[in-house]
Amino acid sequence: MEKLNTIKQDWLGNVRADVLAGIVVALALIPEAIAFSLIAGLNPMVGLYASFIIAMVISITGGRPAMISAATGAMALVIVSLVADHGLEYLLAAGILTGIIQIALGYLGIARLMKFIPRAVMVGFVNALAILIFQAQLPNFEGESWIMWAIVAASLVIIFLFPRITGAIPAPLVAIVAMTLLAVFMGLDTKNIGDMGTISATLPEFLFPNVPLTFETLMIILPYSISLAFVGLIESLLTAQIVDDMTGTDSNKNRESRGQGISNIIAGFFGGMPGCAMIGQSVINVSSGARGRLSTFVAGLALFIMIMTMSDILMLIPVGALVGVMFFVSYATFDWGSLKALRTAQKSDTVVMLVTVLVTVLTHDLSIGVFAGILTAAILFAAKISKVELDRNVEADHAHYVVNGQLFFASTSDFVNQFDVEEDVEAGIKHVTINFSNTHLWDDSAIGAIDKVVFKYRVHGIEPELLNLNKDSEKLLNTLALHLKQQDAGIGH
Repeated sequence: MEKLNTIKQDWLGNVRADVLAGIVVALALIPEAIAFSLIAGLNPMVGLYASFIIAMVISITGGRPAMISAATGAMALVIVSLVADHGLEYLLAAGILTGIIQIALGYLGIARLMKFIPRAVMVGFVNALAILIFQAQLPNFEGESWIMWAIVAASLVIIFLFPRITGAIPAPLVAIVAMTLLAVFMGLDTKNIGDMGTISATLPEFLFPNVPLTFETLMIILPYSISLAFVGLIESLLTAQIVDDMTGTDSNKNRESRGQGISNIIAGFFGGMPGCAMIGQSVINVSSGARGRLSTFVAGLALFIMIMTMSDILMLIPVGALVGVMFFVSYATFDWGSLKALRTAQKSDTVVMLVTVLVTVLTHDLSIGVFAGILTAAILFAAKISKVELDRNVEADHAHYVVNGQLFFASTSDFVNQFDVEEDVEAGIKHVTINFSNTHLWDDSAIGAIDKVVFKYRVHGIEPELLNLNKDSEKLLNTLALHLKQQDAGIGH
Protein backbone atom coordinates (compact mmCIF):
# COMPACT_ATOMS: atom_id res chain seq x y z
CA MET A 1 0.00 0.00 0.00
CA GLU A 2 2.82 2.37 0.90
CA LYS A 3 4.57 1.63 -2.40
CA LEU A 4 1.32 2.32 -4.28
CA ASN A 5 0.96 5.67 -2.51
CA THR A 6 4.55 6.55 -3.43
CA ILE A 7 3.91 5.75 -7.10
CA LYS A 8 0.72 7.81 -7.03
CA GLN A 9 2.54 10.75 -5.45
CA ASP A 10 5.43 10.53 -7.93
CA TRP A 11 3.10 10.59 -10.94
CA LEU A 12 -0.11 12.36 -9.87
CA GLY A 13 0.82 14.39 -6.80
CA ASN A 14 1.75 17.58 -8.68
CA VAL A 15 0.20 17.21 -12.13
CA ARG A 16 -0.27 20.83 -13.22
CA ALA A 17 3.18 22.08 -12.22
CA ASP A 18 4.87 18.91 -13.51
CA VAL A 19 3.24 19.19 -16.94
CA LEU A 20 4.04 22.89 -17.38
CA ALA A 21 7.61 22.46 -16.14
CA GLY A 22 8.10 19.49 -18.47
CA ILE A 23 7.04 21.58 -21.47
CA VAL A 24 9.52 24.32 -20.54
CA VAL A 25 12.30 21.75 -20.23
CA ALA A 26 11.38 20.20 -23.59
CA LEU A 27 11.85 23.57 -25.28
CA ALA A 28 15.20 24.07 -23.54
CA LEU A 29 16.35 20.58 -24.59
CA ILE A 30 16.00 21.25 -28.32
CA PRO A 31 18.91 23.66 -28.91
CA GLU A 32 21.20 21.81 -26.51
CA ALA A 33 20.48 18.41 -28.06
CA ILE A 34 21.28 19.84 -31.48
CA ALA A 35 24.41 21.61 -30.20
CA PHE A 36 25.70 18.51 -28.41
CA SER A 37 25.19 16.44 -31.56
CA LEU A 38 27.22 18.91 -33.58
CA ILE A 39 30.00 18.87 -30.94
CA ALA A 40 30.26 15.11 -31.38
CA GLY A 41 30.12 15.37 -35.18
CA LEU A 42 26.67 13.78 -35.40
CA ASN A 43 23.40 14.54 -37.16
CA PRO A 44 21.18 16.69 -34.87
CA MET A 45 18.53 13.97 -34.81
CA VAL A 46 20.92 11.63 -32.93
CA GLY A 47 20.89 14.03 -29.97
CA LEU A 48 17.15 14.67 -30.24
CA TYR A 49 16.34 10.96 -30.34
CA ALA A 50 18.55 10.38 -27.31
CA SER A 51 16.99 13.24 -25.38
CA PHE A 52 13.35 12.21 -25.61
CA ILE A 53 14.06 8.47 -25.26
CA ILE A 54 16.31 8.87 -22.21
CA ALA A 55 13.95 11.36 -20.54
CA MET A 56 10.92 9.10 -20.94
CA VAL A 57 12.72 5.92 -19.88
CA ILE A 58 14.50 7.44 -16.88
CA SER A 59 11.20 8.84 -15.60
CA ILE A 60 10.18 5.21 -15.01
CA THR A 61 13.48 3.53 -14.19
CA GLY A 62 15.36 6.33 -12.38
CA GLY A 63 15.71 6.92 -8.66
CA ARG A 64 15.37 10.73 -8.53
CA PRO A 65 11.93 12.16 -9.44
CA ALA A 66 11.97 15.55 -11.22
CA MET A 67 15.56 15.15 -12.43
CA ILE A 68 16.08 15.54 -16.18
CA SER A 69 18.35 13.25 -18.17
CA ALA A 70 19.10 13.55 -21.89
CA ALA A 71 22.00 14.05 -24.30
CA THR A 72 24.68 16.13 -22.56
CA GLY A 73 27.81 18.07 -23.38
CA ALA A 74 29.88 16.05 -20.92
CA MET A 75 29.08 12.83 -22.77
CA ALA A 76 29.45 14.47 -26.20
CA LEU A 77 33.01 15.53 -25.41
CA VAL A 78 33.95 11.92 -24.58
CA ILE A 79 32.74 10.50 -27.90
CA VAL A 80 34.22 13.06 -30.32
CA SER A 81 37.23 10.93 -31.29
CA LEU A 82 35.20 7.70 -31.40
CA VAL A 83 32.76 9.19 -33.91
CA ALA A 84 35.56 10.77 -35.95
CA ASP A 85 37.59 7.55 -36.14
CA HIS A 86 34.91 4.86 -36.34
CA GLY A 87 31.51 6.45 -37.04
CA LEU A 88 27.98 6.35 -35.64
CA GLU A 89 27.56 2.56 -35.46
CA TYR A 90 30.49 2.18 -33.07
CA LEU A 91 29.07 5.02 -30.97
CA LEU A 92 25.74 3.20 -30.65
CA ALA A 93 27.56 0.00 -29.62
CA ALA A 94 29.60 1.97 -27.08
CA GLY A 95 26.42 3.52 -25.70
CA ILE A 96 24.84 0.10 -25.18
CA LEU A 97 27.97 -1.20 -23.43
CA THR A 98 27.97 1.98 -21.32
CA GLY A 99 24.49 1.11 -20.14
CA ILE A 100 25.50 -2.43 -19.22
CA ILE A 101 28.44 -1.11 -17.16
CA GLN A 102 26.20 1.42 -15.39
CA ILE A 103 23.65 -1.25 -14.49
CA ALA A 104 26.43 -3.41 -13.04
CA LEU A 105 27.79 -0.47 -11.04
CA GLY A 106 24.30 0.24 -9.77
CA TYR A 107 23.93 -3.29 -8.45
CA LEU A 108 27.41 -3.07 -6.91
CA GLY A 109 26.26 -0.03 -4.92
CA ILE A 110 28.33 2.73 -6.53
CA ALA A 111 26.16 5.29 -4.72
CA ARG A 112 28.12 4.50 -1.56
CA LEU A 113 31.02 6.39 -3.12
CA MET A 114 28.98 9.61 -2.85
CA LYS A 115 29.90 9.86 0.83
CA PHE A 116 33.53 10.36 -0.21
CA ILE A 117 32.67 13.52 -2.14
CA PRO A 118 33.09 16.53 0.21
CA ARG A 119 30.60 19.37 0.20
CA ALA A 120 33.32 21.71 -1.09
CA VAL A 121 33.59 19.53 -4.21
CA MET A 122 29.81 19.65 -4.63
CA VAL A 123 29.84 23.45 -4.40
CA GLY A 124 32.73 23.62 -6.85
CA PHE A 125 30.89 21.27 -9.21
CA VAL A 126 27.78 23.47 -9.13
CA ASN A 127 29.71 26.70 -9.65
CA ALA A 128 31.79 25.23 -12.47
CA LEU A 129 28.63 24.04 -14.20
CA ALA A 130 27.12 27.51 -13.90
CA ILE A 131 30.22 28.99 -15.52
CA LEU A 132 30.25 26.37 -18.30
CA ILE A 133 26.55 26.91 -18.99
CA PHE A 134 27.23 30.65 -19.31
CA GLN A 135 30.29 30.11 -21.50
CA ALA A 136 28.42 27.70 -23.77
CA GLN A 137 26.00 30.48 -24.75
CA LEU A 138 28.63 33.01 -25.83
CA PRO A 139 29.35 31.53 -29.31
CA ASN A 140 25.69 32.21 -30.16
CA PHE A 141 26.45 35.94 -30.26
CA GLU A 142 29.09 35.62 -33.01
CA GLY A 143 28.02 37.51 -36.13
CA GLU A 144 24.78 38.67 -34.48
CA SER A 145 23.49 42.25 -34.30
CA TRP A 146 22.05 44.20 -31.39
CA ILE A 147 18.75 42.39 -31.97
CA MET A 148 20.15 39.21 -30.43
CA TRP A 149 21.27 41.12 -27.34
CA ALA A 150 17.86 42.79 -27.08
CA ILE A 151 16.03 39.47 -27.24
CA VAL A 152 18.29 37.99 -24.55
CA ALA A 153 17.77 41.03 -22.32
CA ALA A 154 14.00 41.03 -22.86
CA SER A 155 13.84 37.31 -22.06
CA LEU A 156 15.72 37.84 -18.81
CA VAL A 157 13.42 40.74 -17.84
CA ILE A 158 10.38 38.52 -18.38
CA ILE A 159 11.91 35.61 -16.49
CA PHE A 160 12.76 37.76 -13.45
CA LEU A 161 9.63 39.96 -13.39
CA PHE A 162 6.80 37.70 -14.58
CA PRO A 163 6.70 35.66 -11.33
CA ARG A 164 5.68 38.89 -9.56
CA ILE A 165 2.51 38.90 -11.65
CA THR A 166 1.70 35.21 -11.35
CA GLY A 167 3.42 31.94 -10.64
CA ALA A 168 0.78 29.92 -12.46
CA ILE A 169 2.82 29.72 -15.67
CA PRO A 170 6.60 29.18 -15.67
CA ALA A 171 8.33 32.42 -16.60
CA PRO A 172 10.84 30.77 -19.01
CA LEU A 173 7.94 29.39 -21.07
CA VAL A 174 6.36 32.86 -21.22
CA ALA A 175 9.68 34.34 -22.34
CA ILE A 176 10.16 31.76 -25.12
CA VAL A 177 6.61 32.19 -26.47
CA ALA A 178 6.72 36.00 -26.26
CA MET A 179 10.09 36.32 -28.00
CA THR A 180 9.09 33.85 -30.74
CA LEU A 181 5.90 35.79 -31.50
CA LEU A 182 7.85 39.06 -31.49
CA ALA A 183 10.53 37.73 -33.83
CA VAL A 184 8.00 36.22 -36.27
CA PHE A 185 5.50 39.09 -36.47
CA MET A 186 8.15 41.83 -36.58
CA GLY A 187 10.34 39.89 -38.99
CA LEU A 188 13.43 40.33 -36.85
CA ASP A 189 16.71 39.38 -38.49
CA THR A 190 18.11 37.07 -35.83
CA LYS A 191 19.34 33.50 -35.54
CA ASN A 192 16.74 30.83 -34.73
CA ILE A 193 16.84 27.10 -33.98
CA GLY A 194 16.46 26.29 -37.66
CA ASP A 195 19.85 27.86 -38.27
CA MET A 196 21.48 25.38 -35.86
CA GLY A 197 20.26 22.22 -37.58
CA THR A 198 17.36 20.58 -39.35
CA ILE A 199 14.59 18.97 -37.31
CA SER A 200 12.88 16.25 -39.34
CA ALA A 201 9.60 14.60 -38.34
CA THR A 202 10.87 11.00 -38.53
CA LEU A 203 10.42 8.23 -36.00
CA PRO A 204 13.50 6.45 -34.64
CA GLU A 205 13.94 2.86 -35.82
CA PHE A 206 14.96 -0.10 -33.67
CA LEU A 207 18.30 -1.41 -34.87
CA PHE A 208 21.33 -3.41 -33.82
CA PRO A 209 24.59 -1.50 -34.30
CA ASN A 210 26.20 -2.61 -37.53
CA VAL A 211 29.60 -3.51 -36.08
CA PRO A 212 31.61 -6.77 -36.17
CA LEU A 213 31.01 -8.85 -33.06
CA THR A 214 34.73 -9.35 -32.43
CA PHE A 215 37.25 -8.85 -29.65
CA GLU A 216 38.80 -6.05 -31.71
CA THR A 217 35.49 -4.16 -31.68
CA LEU A 218 35.25 -4.62 -27.92
CA MET A 219 38.74 -3.18 -27.46
CA ILE A 220 37.76 -0.15 -29.55
CA ILE A 221 34.58 0.71 -27.65
CA LEU A 222 35.45 -0.48 -24.12
CA PRO A 223 37.67 2.48 -23.12
CA TYR A 224 35.03 4.92 -24.32
CA SER A 225 32.25 2.97 -22.59
CA ILE A 226 34.08 2.94 -19.25
CA SER A 227 34.72 6.68 -19.50
CA LEU A 228 31.11 7.37 -20.53
CA ALA A 229 29.79 5.20 -17.69
CA PHE A 230 31.75 7.02 -15.02
CA VAL A 231 31.30 10.53 -16.44
CA GLY A 232 27.56 9.90 -16.75
CA LEU A 233 27.21 8.49 -13.24
CA ILE A 234 29.32 11.21 -11.63
CA GLU A 235 27.22 13.94 -13.24
CA SER A 236 23.96 12.09 -12.57
CA LEU A 237 24.64 11.27 -8.92
CA LEU A 238 25.93 14.75 -8.14
CA THR A 239 22.92 16.28 -9.91
CA ALA A 240 20.63 13.95 -7.94
CA GLN A 241 22.20 15.24 -4.72
CA ILE A 242 21.62 18.82 -5.85
CA VAL A 243 17.97 18.08 -6.62
CA ASP A 244 17.71 16.33 -3.24
CA ASP A 245 18.88 19.55 -1.58
CA MET A 246 16.59 21.77 -3.68
CA THR A 247 13.49 19.71 -2.91
CA GLY A 248 14.35 18.58 0.62
CA THR A 249 13.80 14.92 -0.34
CA ASP A 250 15.98 11.82 -0.70
CA SER A 251 16.57 9.70 -3.78
CA ASN A 252 17.62 6.13 -4.52
CA LYS A 253 20.97 6.66 -6.19
CA ASN A 254 21.71 3.00 -6.88
CA ARG A 255 18.38 2.78 -8.69
CA GLU A 256 19.32 5.97 -10.54
CA SER A 257 22.57 4.33 -11.66
CA ARG A 258 20.68 1.32 -12.98
CA GLY A 259 18.07 3.57 -14.59
CA GLN A 260 20.77 5.54 -16.41
CA GLY A 261 22.11 2.26 -17.76
CA ILE A 262 18.73 1.05 -18.98
CA SER A 263 18.08 4.42 -20.64
CA ASN A 264 21.41 4.38 -22.49
CA ILE A 265 20.87 0.82 -23.71
CA ILE A 266 17.44 1.67 -25.13
CA ALA A 267 18.72 4.93 -26.66
CA GLY A 268 21.53 3.01 -28.33
CA PHE A 269 19.15 0.53 -29.92
CA PHE A 270 17.05 3.40 -31.31
CA GLY A 271 19.89 5.45 -32.80
CA GLY A 272 20.51 7.86 -29.92
CA MET A 273 23.78 8.92 -28.33
CA PRO A 274 24.41 8.10 -24.63
CA GLY A 275 23.32 10.69 -22.07
CA CYS A 276 23.03 11.41 -18.37
CA ALA A 277 21.45 13.84 -15.92
CA MET A 278 21.50 17.53 -16.85
CA ILE A 279 22.05 20.02 -14.06
CA GLY A 280 20.75 22.99 -16.06
CA GLN A 281 17.50 21.40 -17.16
CA SER A 282 16.99 19.80 -13.76
CA VAL A 283 17.28 23.24 -12.15
CA ILE A 284 14.79 24.64 -14.70
CA ASN A 285 12.43 21.76 -13.95
CA VAL A 286 12.53 22.08 -10.17
CA SER A 287 12.57 25.89 -10.23
CA SER A 288 9.42 25.75 -12.39
CA GLY A 289 7.63 23.78 -9.68
CA ALA A 290 8.24 20.18 -10.77
CA ARG A 291 8.50 17.52 -8.08
CA GLY A 292 7.41 14.23 -9.65
CA ARG A 293 8.36 11.71 -12.32
CA LEU A 294 5.57 13.05 -14.52
CA SER A 295 7.61 16.20 -15.26
CA THR A 296 10.51 14.18 -16.70
CA PHE A 297 8.15 11.99 -18.72
CA VAL A 298 6.30 15.04 -20.06
CA ALA A 299 9.62 16.65 -21.03
CA GLY A 300 10.50 13.63 -23.15
CA LEU A 301 6.98 13.21 -24.54
CA ALA A 302 6.61 16.92 -25.32
CA LEU A 303 9.97 16.92 -27.09
CA PHE A 304 8.88 13.88 -29.13
CA ILE A 305 5.54 15.50 -30.04
CA MET A 306 7.24 18.77 -30.95
CA ILE A 307 9.69 16.99 -33.23
CA MET A 308 6.88 15.02 -34.89
CA THR A 309 4.25 17.76 -35.25
CA MET A 310 5.81 21.18 -34.74
CA SER A 311 9.23 20.96 -36.31
CA ASP A 312 8.60 23.97 -38.57
CA ILE A 313 7.38 26.11 -35.67
CA LEU A 314 10.17 25.02 -33.35
CA MET A 315 12.76 26.10 -35.86
CA LEU A 316 11.35 29.65 -35.63
CA ILE A 317 12.19 30.03 -31.92
CA PRO A 318 14.90 32.70 -31.67
CA VAL A 319 18.12 31.41 -30.16
CA GLY A 320 18.26 34.61 -28.11
CA ALA A 321 15.22 33.54 -26.10
CA LEU A 322 16.81 30.22 -25.23
CA VAL A 323 20.13 31.92 -24.45
CA GLY A 324 18.23 34.13 -22.01
CA VAL A 325 16.75 31.05 -20.35
CA MET A 326 20.19 29.44 -20.07
CA PHE A 327 21.69 32.65 -18.62
CA PHE A 328 18.99 32.47 -15.97
CA VAL A 329 19.84 28.82 -15.35
CA SER A 330 23.49 29.80 -14.95
CA TYR A 331 22.52 32.47 -12.44
CA ALA A 332 20.21 30.11 -10.52
CA THR A 333 22.76 27.28 -10.54
CA PHE A 334 25.68 29.26 -9.13
CA ASP A 335 25.99 29.07 -5.35
CA TRP A 336 26.34 32.77 -4.63
CA GLY A 337 26.55 32.09 -0.91
CA SER A 338 29.85 30.33 -1.51
CA LEU A 339 31.45 33.67 -2.45
CA LYS A 340 30.42 35.20 0.87
CA ALA A 341 31.66 32.08 2.67
CA LEU A 342 35.17 32.48 1.24
CA ARG A 343 36.02 34.82 4.12
CA THR A 344 34.71 32.55 6.87
CA ALA A 345 35.18 29.02 5.48
CA GLN A 346 38.22 26.93 6.34
CA LYS A 347 41.07 27.53 3.93
CA SER A 348 41.14 23.85 2.98
CA ASP A 349 37.46 23.94 1.91
CA THR A 350 38.08 27.09 -0.11
CA VAL A 351 41.08 25.51 -1.87
CA VAL A 352 39.09 22.35 -2.69
CA MET A 353 36.19 24.36 -4.11
CA LEU A 354 38.46 26.56 -6.23
CA VAL A 355 40.47 23.60 -7.54
CA THR A 356 37.25 21.83 -8.57
CA VAL A 357 35.99 24.94 -10.37
CA LEU A 358 39.26 25.77 -12.12
CA VAL A 359 40.03 22.24 -13.30
CA THR A 360 36.45 21.70 -14.55
CA VAL A 361 36.33 25.02 -16.39
CA LEU A 362 39.80 24.59 -17.92
CA THR A 363 39.23 20.99 -19.05
CA HIS A 364 35.48 21.22 -19.72
CA ASP A 365 35.35 17.78 -18.12
CA LEU A 366 33.22 17.31 -15.02
CA SER A 367 34.78 14.00 -14.05
CA ILE A 368 38.33 15.40 -14.10
CA GLY A 369 37.20 18.40 -12.05
CA VAL A 370 35.48 16.24 -9.46
CA PHE A 371 38.42 13.83 -9.20
CA ALA A 372 40.80 16.77 -8.83
CA GLY A 373 38.64 18.18 -6.04
CA ILE A 374 38.42 14.84 -4.23
CA LEU A 375 42.19 14.30 -4.56
CA THR A 376 42.89 17.79 -3.22
CA ALA A 377 40.50 17.24 -0.32
CA ALA A 378 42.14 13.90 0.49
CA ILE A 379 45.64 15.40 0.49
CA LEU A 380 44.60 18.34 2.66
CA PHE A 381 42.70 16.06 5.05
CA ALA A 382 45.70 13.73 5.36
CA ALA A 383 47.94 16.72 6.06
CA LYS A 384 45.47 18.02 8.65
CA ILE A 385 45.24 14.81 10.66
CA SER A 386 48.90 13.86 10.25
CA LYS A 387 49.91 15.94 13.27
CA VAL A 388 50.94 13.58 16.04
CA GLU A 389 52.32 14.71 19.41
CA LEU A 390 53.95 12.81 22.28
CA ASP A 391 53.57 13.75 25.95
CA ARG A 392 56.61 12.59 27.94
CA ASN A 393 56.65 12.07 31.70
CA VAL A 394 59.65 10.69 33.62
CA GLU A 395 59.41 9.00 37.04
CA ALA A 396 62.75 7.72 38.40
CA ASP A 397 64.00 5.28 35.74
CA HIS A 398 60.62 5.10 33.95
CA ALA A 399 59.75 7.14 30.85
CA HIS A 400 56.04 7.32 30.06
CA TYR A 401 54.94 8.43 26.57
CA VAL A 402 51.34 9.23 25.55
CA VAL A 403 50.67 9.37 21.81
CA ASN A 404 48.12 11.99 20.66
CA GLY A 405 46.90 11.90 17.09
CA GLN A 406 46.30 9.41 14.30
CA LEU A 407 49.17 7.14 13.32
CA PHE A 408 49.34 6.39 9.58
CA PHE A 409 51.72 6.84 6.64
CA ALA A 410 51.68 10.65 6.77
CA SER A 411 52.38 10.95 10.50
CA THR A 412 54.90 8.18 11.11
CA SER A 413 58.02 10.33 10.57
CA ASP A 414 56.92 12.84 13.22
CA PHE A 415 56.06 9.95 15.56
CA VAL A 416 59.50 8.33 15.27
CA ASN A 417 61.45 11.61 15.44
CA GLN A 418 59.85 12.61 18.74
CA PHE A 419 61.48 9.67 20.55
CA ASP A 420 64.99 10.69 21.70
CA VAL A 421 66.34 7.27 22.61
CA GLU A 422 69.87 8.54 23.30
CA GLU A 423 68.54 11.12 25.75
CA ASP A 424 66.52 8.46 27.60
CA VAL A 425 69.58 6.20 27.85
CA GLU A 426 71.78 9.02 29.13
CA ALA A 427 69.10 9.88 31.72
CA GLY A 428 69.30 6.32 33.07
CA ILE A 429 65.90 5.22 31.82
CA LYS A 430 65.42 1.47 32.25
CA HIS A 431 61.70 1.13 31.46
CA VAL A 432 59.65 2.76 28.67
CA THR A 433 55.85 2.66 28.26
CA ILE A 434 54.03 4.00 25.22
CA ASN A 435 50.33 4.73 25.77
CA PHE A 436 48.17 4.50 22.64
CA SER A 437 44.81 5.31 24.28
CA ASN A 438 44.52 8.57 22.29
CA THR A 439 45.42 7.17 18.89
CA HIS A 440 44.58 4.56 16.29
CA LEU A 441 46.92 2.53 14.11
CA TRP A 442 45.64 2.74 10.54
CA ASP A 443 48.13 1.00 8.26
CA ASP A 444 51.37 -0.95 7.93
CA SER A 445 53.33 2.32 7.96
CA ALA A 446 52.15 2.87 11.54
CA ILE A 447 53.30 -0.63 12.51
CA GLY A 448 56.62 -0.05 10.78
CA ALA A 449 57.13 3.17 12.78
CA ILE A 450 56.45 1.33 16.06
CA ASP A 451 58.92 -1.40 15.02
CA LYS A 452 61.55 1.26 14.38
CA VAL A 453 61.08 2.81 17.84
CA VAL A 454 61.12 -0.57 19.59
CA PHE A 455 64.29 -1.68 17.77
CA LYS A 456 66.07 1.58 18.74
CA TYR A 457 65.36 0.93 22.41
CA ARG A 458 66.28 -2.77 22.15
CA VAL A 459 69.77 -1.84 21.02
CA HIS A 460 70.21 -0.40 24.52
CA GLY A 461 68.55 -3.31 26.31
CA ILE A 462 65.23 -1.56 26.87
CA GLU A 463 61.98 -3.31 25.92
CA PRO A 464 59.18 -0.69 25.45
CA GLU A 465 55.75 -1.67 26.74
CA LEU A 466 52.87 -0.80 24.44
CA LEU A 467 49.70 0.06 26.36
CA ASN A 468 46.00 0.67 25.74
CA LEU A 469 45.79 -0.21 22.06
CA ASN A 470 42.20 -0.44 20.84
CA LYS A 471 40.97 -3.75 19.48
CA ASP A 472 41.54 -3.04 15.77
CA SER A 473 44.96 -1.49 16.37
CA GLU A 474 46.07 -4.42 18.50
CA LYS A 475 44.93 -6.88 15.84
CA LEU A 476 46.89 -5.00 13.17
CA LEU A 477 49.95 -4.85 15.41
CA ASN A 478 49.85 -8.57 16.21
CA THR A 479 49.54 -9.39 12.52
CA LEU A 480 52.30 -7.17 11.09
CA ALA A 481 54.75 -6.15 13.83
CA LEU A 482 58.28 -7.47 13.23
CA HIS A 483 59.38 -6.74 16.80
CA LEU A 484 56.73 -9.16 18.09
CA LYS A 485 57.80 -11.86 15.63
CA GLN A 486 61.44 -11.47 16.69
CA GLN A 487 60.39 -11.52 20.33
CA ASP A 488 58.49 -14.80 19.78
CA ALA A 489 61.55 -16.24 18.04
CA GLY A 490 63.82 -15.16 20.88
CA ILE A 491 65.72 -12.72 18.69
CA GLY A 492 66.87 -9.35 19.98
CA HIS A 493 67.31 -10.25 23.67
